[in-house]
Amino acid sequence: MADRTTYRADVRSSVAVVEAYTLLARRVLAGPARLGRTRLVAVDGPSGAGKSRFAAHLADALAVLAGGGRPPVVHTDDLLDGWDDQLTFWPRLDAQVLGPLRAGRPGAYRRYSWVRRSFLPRPVAVPVASVLVLEGVSAARAVILPEVTLAVFVTAPAPTRLARAVARDGPEILPELRRWHEGERAHFAADGTIDRADLVIDGAPTLPYDAERYYVRTR
Repeated sequence: MADRTTYRADVRSSVAVVEAYTLLARRVLAGPARLGRTRLVAVDGPSGAGKSRFAAHLADALAVLAGGGRPPVVHTDDLLDGWDDQLTFWPRLDAQVLGPLRAGRPGAYRRYSWVRRSFLPRPVAVPVASVLVLEGVSAARAVILPEVTLAVFVTAPAPTRLARAVARDGPEILPELRRWHEGERAHFAADGTIDRADLVIDGAPTLPYDAERYYVRTR
């Protein structure tokens, strides 16, 4: 398969393009660094859409092309102080990670344990790197866009996303998960996230493709 293949398919009434992660990694590395010396890739979208998988594969492709270590990937879920901190975690992220990188200094944050329901004592270092991948709900919110090199929105049908989340975390999370879904829908509508994204990714495509090396975009 070439780096890019176009299919006419019924993917949200759009043209679905199967594209290689290496092609996207080249695009990122060729883009401007806007967060200090760092190119910030923001991977946004609703819960269960496939954001973490997309972010991981892109980070792997960036590591190969850059010829060095894998770029840091920060998951916003790791900075949330529980379910009620769905969108209000941002000042913590900015103070501990984005702000230091903006100033050319390494950042560090404490990862939240969803089992212990508290932040773990050992900090997670975030080095000054050529690329930082930020993954999670609201990662590409409007306030950070001037410093983003690439904004990605990953989506998938609601039943698929719900089934994935329940399979991952168990049916006992359903009450909180439904409230979470309402919160993210309201945020995306108010923020206009998908309209401003550089790429819209189908996180549950029906096209035949190698998911380790390729992704499917609809815009």
